[in-house]
Amino acid sequence: MRYRDGGVEQSAVLEAGNVFYASVGTEHVAHPIGAARILVVESEGSV
Repeated sequence: MRYRDGGVEQSAVLEAGNVFYASVGTEHVAHPIGAARILVVESEGSV
């Protein structure tokens, strides 16, 4: 997962069972390494 925190680009490698929480206004994008199954939960009207 790549995300921007305080204007600085960060990255995190997520393993099975990990959760990435992006607070309101956090820019983020997934960059899977190989095949991935991802569940995305969004609030209604957030997209």
